[in-house]
Amino acid sequence: MKIAISASNNQGLESTVSHHFGRCPFFILVDMDDQHQVTNVQSIHNPYFAEHEPGMVPAYIQQHHADVMIAGGMGRRAIELFEQEGVEACTGAEGTVEKTLEAFFAGKLLMSAACKESIEHHHHDH
Repeated sequence: MKIAISASNNQGLESTVSHHFGRCPFFILVDMDDQHQVTNVQSIHNPYFAEHEPGMVPAYIQQHHADVMIAGGMGRRAIELFEQEGVEACTGAEGTVEKTLEAFFAGKLLMSAACKESIEHHHHDH
């Protein structure tokens, strides 16, 4: 399983999770084995950090063969676009990438849960 996590910095498993998937400067890609052990960690730059159109980031994450996208939050439309790309969207992450992975496998994150703002009022700076 490959998990993509939005990150505010480029420090591998110690990276700080970014609240919003689309406006983060990095994505940390983590390959996991069947026992939920990390087998590979890769950091990639988010080319759409400054600006993007709907669907660009989900397609980019899918191109990196991620099965799951984890972020602090994302809007309902983004979740739908990830699902169209075959990527499970997960929100509610905070802290480090390592702690986020622990929370994910413990079932403590929200699967496909949108930010509280409606789509029309969704802001990228929350």
